[in-house]
Amino acid sequence: MDSAAGGRRRGRPSVLSVRSVVGQMFLLQVAVVLLLAVAGVVLLVLTTQRESVREAGSRSLAVAQGFASSPGVAEALGSQHPTAALQPRVQQAQKRTAVDFMGVLNRRGVYVALSSMAGRPGVRTTTDMADLLAGRTVTEEGVGSLGPQIRAFVPVRDPGGPVVGAVGAGVTLEHVSERVTGQLPMVLGATAGAVAVTTGGAAVLSRRLWRQTRGLGPAEITRMYDHHNAVLHSVREGVLIIGGDGRLLLANDEARRLLGLPADAQRRPVSDLGLDTHMAELLTSEQVVTDEVHLAGDRLLAVNVRPTAAHGGPAGTAVTLRDTTELRVLAGTAEAARDRLKLLYDAGTRIGSTLDVVRTTEELTEVAVPRFADVATVELLEPVLRGDEPPEGHTGMRRTAVSGLPKDSPLYPLGELVGFAPSTPVAAGATGGHALLEADLRTAVGWRAQDPERARRLLGHGIRSLITVPLRARGMVLGLADFWRLRSTEPFVEEDLSFAEELAARAAVAIDNARRYTREHTMAVTLQRSLLPRGVPEQSALEVAHRYLPSQSGVCGDWFDVIPLPGTRVALVVGDVVGHGLHASATMGRLRTAVHNFSALDLSPDELLAHLDELVAHLDQPAADADGGEADGITGATCLYAVYDPVSGVCTIASAGHPGPALVRPDGTVAFPDTPPSPPLGLGSGHPFETAVLELPEGSRLALFTDGLLVNRRRDLDTGLALLRDALARPGLGPEQTCQAVLDALLPERRSDDIVLLVARTRLTDPSRVAEWDVPPDPAAVSRVRSETARQLEAWDLHLTAFSTELIVSELVTNAIRYGAPPIRLRLLLDRSLICEVADGSSTSPHLRRARLTDEGGRGLFLVARFAQRWGTRYTSRGKVIWTEQAIHGAAAEPATDLADVLLDHWDA
Repeated sequence: MDSAAGGRRRGRPSVLSVRSVVGQMFLLQVAVVLLLAVAGVVLLVLTTQRESVREAGSRSLAVAQGFASSPGVAEALGSQHPTAALQPRVQQAQKRTAVDFMGVLNRRGVYVALSSMAGRPGVRTTTDMADLLAGRTVTEEGVGSLGPQIRAFVPVRDPGGPVVGAVGAGVTLEHVSERVTGQLPMVLGATAGAVAVTTGGAAVLSRRLWRQTRGLGPAEITRMYDHHNAVLHSVREGVLIIGGDGRLLLANDEARRLLGLPADAQRRPVSDLGLDTHMAELLTSEQVVTDEVHLAGDRLLAVNVRPTAAHGGPAGTAVTLRDTTELRVLAGTAEAARDRLKLLYDAGTRIGSTLDVVRTTEELTEVAVPRFADVATVELLEPVLRGDEPPEGHTGMRRTAVSGLPKDSPLYPLGELVGFAPSTPVAAGATGGHALLEADLRTAVGWRAQDPERARRLLGHGIRSLITVPLRARGMVLGLADFWRLRSTEPFVEEDLSFAEELAARAAVAIDNARRYTREHTMAVTLQRSLLPRGVPEQSALEVAHRYLPSQSGVCGDWFDVIPLPGTRVALVVGDVVGHGLHASATMGRLRTAVHNFSALDLSPDELLAHLDELVAHLDQPAADADGGEADGITGATCLYAVYDPVSGVCTIASAGHPGPALVRPDGTVAFPDTPPSPPLGLGSGHPFETAVLELPEGSRLALFTDGLLVNRRRDLDTGLALLRDALARPGLGPEQTCQAVLDALLPERRSDDIVLLVARTRLTDPSRVAEWDVPPDPAAVSRVRSETARQLEAWDLHLTAFSTELIVSELVTNAIRYGAPPIRLRLLLDRSLICEVADGSSTSPHLRRARLTDEGGRGLFLVARFAQRWGTRYTSRGKVIWTEQAIHGAAAEPATDLADVLLDHWDA
């Protein structure tokens, strides 16, 4: 056999053999190329010669016209010695223009000037002078003394008169032929190169074609094609050839029968042949497939796919098909197993996508219906829904999810509490933690004990089969998952029970995770709300509205506060602690308490933030916890602190890494005032905090917020600020309406951070409720101040507080004169209480003490404390202010005790 094959190889013709198709095509290509090359050379020579003759005529005419129109030619022809005047000029012009001859004729046709190798002036021309004397230009091809020429004659006119002569110029055709002959070697060389390149390319292509045809002749190729075609269509196995573009190139008879292909299937895309989607994708995927079983109509086919490019062929696939219908039962089992695995995979990706207990149970029922059951329900223990641990032996469950429920179904509806009788198999399974299969509910007895009438109605609605699986996680039963099938579906079997247990086990883990998250989230929210203000304290300086929305992904550490300060002033606070969960909430509570404590000292905003920054830096230092590890510090916090004074309408603001406020003026214009930037709290950079001072007209709105309002995953800070500006730019809105408008415009669908919004509309204190006096540093001024105070109280109709107020004013002014420094100033404010303020230029603060029996003084401040509801000291940039507050309504305005009794009690002590 090998020798025969070798003989065939030795007898195979070479590439250039005329016996092969390739040799014949090569010889034909060479002949065509040579013929085209010869034709090209001839055409090029003729074209070049024609263009050269045309160029010679144009050049002769141009030279003749130029000389004829040159100055002095006509005058020289009319002179007595025209030859002397024109001969030098003609010779010079003939040299410059490179024509073969040039001359000037008189009216008789005699050359009066001539530059030519074959003639001299005085020679008569052979050209007909009639046309020239008539004023026409003559171009002719004739034979002169130098041989065949191209000549042009142009008449010369006397200015304003008749023709006095003519100018002629010519080029011999011999020189034209020399130009053509000079270009011929280059033309022939280019032609030879083109022939060589073309022939070489034809040889390369012929060699490639020879390899593809294996050097076979036409008869051999025809015989081989017939043989292959006969074999292809006689085998009992389907064969398909599919191109790289997804089109069917070849299909034998068996493939057409197995797949039901139309008669015009070839050259059509596989996707247009009416095949099953999975089969069409497999045929065009170019992946290696071996004996993969697929259902095509009522036949079960074993499919093999191999790419053709790997074996030296073009891009595409070769497919073989075998009819294995007898394996249908086995394949059905394999298909069911594959579907179950796919369903478990889908359950792993779909169940538990959120940390919501109810939604997780809904995802379980949505996965099971209709791929595993016709109806699916889930019941959970009540404590599990609240996030608590499930109790032992408790069987009362609430239905939380239902899918596939028919109309008017007698099943327990969504949300109903289901109590299982202890004697039923379902209760036993829930208590023991094992699944229950009722393949045919019509013959089952135990499940009817729960509710016989409902069981009868269930059977009437076509429900025939049930699997009940406890939802167990970490050894605890969380609830039950029930899978039901109708009479139109195959009943459950033992294999379905194990699958249902696996599906329920995966869902139970997700439900338990959601339960634990719900518990932690509820605890964090409870702690967060307990640490936040429950309402806004009463005060007269601002009309305040607020919104606090916790994050849906975990409680954060955002907080706000409205703190009344002495002198009718109010502090607005907004802060943010980085992080989520209980630690962030606890940290927020610590910072809020610290702000309250520092504000009680009546510090300026920058001083308060400086103290708070020092506190946070101290708390951030690692400290050992009870287990010996490092306790968590504060990972980052920001704070904005603003103090508004309704008497002056001035708001002082300082920020520690927090976004500045938005200011809405009464006309609706919105601005974002520049707040001096400072780092967040606790960085320990030593950077001083600075304040911004704003003068706010009455009716202005100040909006303080945290960054959760502006920034989220789909919106950057600039976009958030633009939306906030648009929402605030509406004049006439109150604080409550403003809060709602802002949330409507900026609230995201899902909050990933806490949102705090605090809107305050400013008020100004009526000047008639403010009284001020400058006090000279003279003890004699005390009596005058008391008299002014009494008159002001009478004007305010505060008779009950007159005595105690005069006493307080007298003591405070006396102390300022005696121990303080000028300037001294007294101010009375009538608000919800009567406020008395005495300011001086000293920073020394008085403090309450009990005077001894031998002390002459020290009892005045004690009396002030007894008659005032509150009193205190605040420091300013120029000294200090001692203030008191007194109630002005009802019995509270009256002195609690007699003055004499107070003094005696204090003296006796």
